[in-house]
Amino acid sequence: MTAVAGTSDAPLLRAARGERVDRLPVWFMRQAGRSLPEYRALRVGVPMLDACMRPDLVIEITLQPVRRHGVDAAILFSDIVLPLKALGAELDIVPGVGPVIAHPIRDLAGVQALPEFDPGALSFVTEAVSGLVAELGETPLIGFAGAPYTLASYLIEGGPSKEHADTKALMRGAPDVWDALLSRLAEISGQFLRLQVEAGASAVQLFDSWAGGLAADDYRRHVLPHSAAVFGMVADLEVPRIHFGVATGEILTDMSTAGVEVMGVDWRVPLDEAARRIQAGQAVQGNLDPTLVFAPWDVIEAKTRDVVRRGGSATGHIVNLGHGVLPDTDPEVLTRIVDLVHSLDVPD
Repeated sequence: MTAVAGTSDAPLLRAARGERVDRLPVWFMRQAGRSLPEYRALRVGVPMLDACMRPDLVIEITLQPVRRHGVDAAILFSDIVLPLKALGAELDIVPGVGPVIAHPIRDLAGVQALPEFDPGALSFVTEAVSGLVAELGETPLIGFAGAPYTLASYLIEGGPSKEHADTKALMRGAPDVWDALLSRLAEISGQFLRLQVEAGASAVQLFDSWAGGLAADDYRRHVLPHSAAVFGMVADLEVPRIHFGVATGEILTDMSTAGVEVMGVDWRVPLDEAARRIQAGQAVQGNLDPTLVFAPWDVIEAKTRDVVRRGGSATGHIVNLGHGVLPDTDPEVLTRIVDLVHSLDVPD
């Protein structure tokens, strides 16, 4: 399977494949969400995961930033723990906290209690993606999933953690449990991405939010094979695959070997340096600091131009933030950044 008919020549997909583009594509991680007043109005009284499981809300929320900002891609409104919840895992997203797990996994019995992937339990995702593709026309839809390591960290810690001490203890002290857990999560994430592409998504992104807290050797030994397995499960679908993590400069080279076309780069590593660290022929995505939007416009403009210039060092460049849109971001600033990027000459 290739990109949805009508989107194959979209600037984002051309840049992801390393092809010449007439204008640089731009979208923003977390563009559909808390920074938009129309999103906040729609979410009143609706818990996060409930919103993610209602196709009508998913479609509307996903489309909101495309209409407002004129970005070059939509990303499915969802959450990285959604497939686990839909498959029956006991978890919820607590406002102000994040995903909270009822029964943290610490042993093989806990792994075996995790549900198997069942596409029927995620039929609402298929419905939402199909509806979005019909609405978006030539604008690509990006599907996404959480990487096995990040999902495992929530399941083991019982919720968000800064140190991930229990996660690393299990990784190093019980390798059989660790491999069983990440293998199960890789299957779920890979099948979740596949479901989205088969319903019409034109690209996919795997978020490994917490991988930057690992030493390179631990990442290579205990995490990379499972992330590679996720990407391998959609390799035959011939859509661009994007790999992104936060604070991953020290493991960027390793991450780039997982079998992807695009490496997402956070704001800590300049894109010209990132292009030297990743595999030949890979495109980059990023990497404006999400806090830049609070600076004066002349500062924003100068930094955006600098990011575009540095991104020209890579085979292709998809302009984005180096992480997600912050809740207090003025949406008008994002629109101005899109307009600016679209007005710039594509670096040779």
